[in-house]
Amino acid sequence: MAFPSAPSALWSVSLLTALFAAAVHSNIVYDDDPLQPVTSDETVSVGGTVTLTCRVAESDNSSLQWSNTAQQTLYFGEKRALRDNRIQLHRSTATELSITIAEVLLSDEGEYTCSIFTMPVRTARATVTVLGVPGKPQISGFESAVPEGGKVTLTCTSTGSKPPAKLRWFRGNQELEGRPNVVESVPDDPTYNVSSELTLEVSRSDDKALITCAVDHPSLAPGDKRSEQALRVLYSPDVEIVPESDLPREGEKFHLKCLGNGNPEPTSYSWQKKDGELPPLAKVDGAFLHFEMLNKSDNGVYLCHADNVIGSSQAEYTLLVQEAADNIADPTAMSTSSGVDHAVIGGVVAVIVFILLCLLIVLGRYLIRHKGTYLTHEAKGSDDAPDADTAIINAEGGHSGAEDKKEYFI
Repeated sequence: MAFPSAPSALWSVSLLTALFAAAVHSNIVYDDDPLQPVTSDETVSVGGTVTLTCRVAESDNSSLQWSNTAQQTLYFGEKRALRDNRIQLHRSTATELSITIAEVLLSDEGEYTCSIFTMPVRTARATVTVLGVPGKPQISGFESAVPEGGKVTLTCTSTGSKPPAKLRWFRGNQELEGRPNVVESVPDDPTYNVSSELTLEVSRSDDKALITCAVDHPSLAPGDKRSEQALRVLYSPDVEIVPESDLPREGEKFHLKCLGNGNPEPTSYSWQKKDGELPPLAKVDGAFLHFEMLNKSDNGVYLCHADNVIGSSQAEYTLLVQEAADNIADPTAMSTSSGVDHAVIGGVVAVIVFILLCLLIVLGRYLIRHKGTYLTHEAKGSDDAPDADTAIINAEGGHSGAEDKKEYFI
């Protein structure tokens, strides 16, 4: 039997070594190969923990191995190969090898290799992406209050993001349009600094409004990192006149109050009557106009002026004095009378009417009877009287005379 020469044998070993090395560094996937390891890519934020898992469908008692981005062995089966306390064994079985990396650094990003030492060697790779967590945004550019109609430019900056963060502006729940984000890389660092500007033309409605700069980044949940800036806007007063009551009456006291809402607060108030002078009994007391005793002559339009360092504004109020309460029938008087009062009044009226009717009837019957008696007596006296005077005398005492005559003849 012929054996290869020494040089030929050395060449064969070198060839096998090269093929083995190529197999280790390749990521060949064998379809339907139960010994082919399977891994998955992972994403983790700086300071977090990532778990790397390598599995095979079947085991031939070959060991699984995890290597880092520099091809340094981390774990060979259950055996730790690299002294890094951040890297721990999570699970080791015949078909699985899982490890964890805690307190992840940006330098931990890269491609990790899982190998199974069969013949040929089978490998799989998992890419670990490390996110640089952006810092809390900082808003600058606002130092003092801005007059109404002026402009203010705010700048928002966030550092340490990877990939670059996106900055967004809000006023309440309404998103505002800022300038495009400016991204700057950090020397000797894989992170980025991001800034954005927002220019606003402010109105009085923007006073005390909160402008928010929020960071949008895959390492953060929505709203995790944001900053707010309250605006202060200077504007002239909004003026309103408030009456003491809605029904000013003649002869009563009354006052008007002038309300001036401005930034800063109004420093002075003045009152005047449109088309005339203030009434003699009207007294000005700052924001108040007092009427000691209302009169119909006080009717008219009153103006209040409020001033601050930004400007002045005015409001007007039309005063209509009502008649005194004593001269106005109370519309509720009748409605408050009880049913019993009405019944009593009605009963009294009915009794009075009944009594008057009875008196009229009695009086009428008396007059009729008296008249009949007078006529009868007068007739009887004239029957026997020789003359008129005797007839009248007989009429007055005719009854007794008649009786005497009757007795006499009997």
